[in-house]
Amino acid sequence: MLPLRLGATLVLLTLLINPVFVQAQESSEDRYVSDVWVADNRDGTYTNPILHADYSDPDVVRVGDDYYMTASSFNAVPGLPILHSKDLVNWELINHALPRLYPKEHFKTPRHEEGVWAPSFRYHDGEFYIYWGDPDFGIYMVKADDPAGEWSKPTLVKKGKGLIDSSPLWDDDGKAYLVHAFARSRAGINSLLVVQEMKPDGTELIGEPVLAFDGHDEHPTVEGPKFYKRGDYYYILAPAGGVEFGWQLAMRSKNPMGPYKEKIVMHQGNTDINGPHQGGMVETQTGESWFVHFSDQGAYGRIVHLNPVHWEDGWPMMGEDTNDDGIGEPVTRHEKPDVGQDYPIQTPPDSDEFDSNSLGLQWQWHANPEVYWGFPHGNESKLRLYTSKLPEDFTNYWDVPHLLLQKFPAQAFTATTKLNFQPSDEEVGGKTGLTIMGRDYSYLSVTDKEDGLYLAQTVAHEADNGGEEQEVAGEYVDTNQLWFRVQVSGEKGDVQSRFSYSTDGETFQPFGEAFKARPGGWIGAKVGLFASRPYENYDSGFVDFDWFRITEND
Repeated sequence: MLPLRLGATLVLLTLLINPVFVQAQESSEDRYVSDVWVADNRDGTYTNPILHADYSDPDVVRVGDDYYMTASSFNAVPGLPILHSKDLVNWELINHALPRLYPKEHFKTPRHEEGVWAPSFRYHDGEFYIYWGDPDFGIYMVKADDPAGEWSKPTLVKKGKGLIDSSPLWDDDGKAYLVHAFARSRAGINSLLVVQEMKPDGTELIGEPVLAFDGHDEHPTVEGPKFYKRGDYYYILAPAGGVEFGWQLAMRSKNPMGPYKEKIVMHQGNTDINGPHQGGMVETQTGESWFVHFSDQGAYGRIVHLNPVHWEDGWPMMGEDTNDDGIGEPVTRHEKPDVGQDYPIQTPPDSDEFDSNSLGLQWQWHANPEVYWGFPHGNESKLRLYTSKLPEDFTNYWDVPHLLLQKFPAQAFTATTKLNFQPSDEEVGGKTGLTIMGRDYSYLSVTDKEDGLYLAQTVAHEADNGGEEQEVAGEYVDTNQLWFRVQVSGEKGDVQSRFSYSTDGETFQPFGEAFKARPGGWIGAKVGLFASRPYENYDSGFVDFDWFRITEND
């Protein structure tokens, strides 16, 4: 159902508590603005993407004057990011709805391509709801009174393999429904959308599923449905044709169970914005309709675009028909949504000074974390990571859980961190570094060896298939205080990263060779930190990171 118009503005500064970190949130007086990507052109227009970061499968809801977005998070922890905006262009990251992935034991190790797939964000009867499909366990739901506060533990609404991309609808007569798709990798079928009645409290499906749409003939790989009602019509918006080169469908019926008629309402056309893939529609306070969706950009991830929607004969036509083919194409630059007033520029955080006792919300672990992996020390302005033991069958870092990572924030950026490494007094072999992580990965590290501290660049190709690490450069250093840097730039299909280091924070020495980044499992490549050791002992050693800064490339 389209968002209700409520007048109250929600309080957004409640803290999310979890056993490892109290996740930090910006106050309204401390708006973060990235150095490397801002969509707001400061002249009443915006440039797509509104978020040049991997917020895959976004969905958005409006309550009063506030907009909230969530996205797929797959195996990353915490999951289900919560973003807030006043104008659909400037966004802040305020929370995560899922501090741990469930079942908790299952997700203690990295489960690539598993976890949280394609959520739907809704507001109903004074509560916020998020539904998503875990392809191995079923359809889950969490809810909260305040999206910036604590969310409920997940409720398994429907158990089953291959049930994904779920979206609820509460009807005017008090009944509720849910539409979902299927993952072929688990269910053995796809390109189908089914609708099933749901208990009005949203906790369980009832009755039998009804086939609402079969896309096999003309719209293969139809998925990611979003359920709405407008006037007398029920609408399902869904992409088809695949992530790379697909198109957007709108379906409508006067019965929630169907049958549905479909129409292509947006495609790539003659633009360079491929996909355009799944997302969510929202109506502004002034009655405008807008569509938030992603475009897959390889190692940069599934970056977020905003497109206008106009209604034509009862169909939501998206973007602008620039080639007169009767179908909308994604816009690159456009007037901002009319939300009644102008709001300051704001972006999700990327840099972190580690000057809080809370870790920045941009950080996510590779799996459900253990409390002893690390602690932010705001009173000392540092992040301390302890060298955690590698798995017994370690081949490469693809399956190592204690990686602390964040999304690529722009097409070109430089990530720099200052560190002080204190290895164990008992055993050598402790290691810490700065990494670019994906199916291929590379990192710059310092390792404690018998004869001193050793710098190295390491590369692993086909890490997801067990590819072994290879050292491509190495040398000894005589200090444990170092500055590590990686510079990223390129285009989809050719994203290059180059490492360098410094011993004084002023002069950086290029180190090793250029590395071509690759995406991970349904996610873009990530940049981040790690600390590890190959042995078990009672003195792990640790590293203090003074800060982590994202800046423009030189």
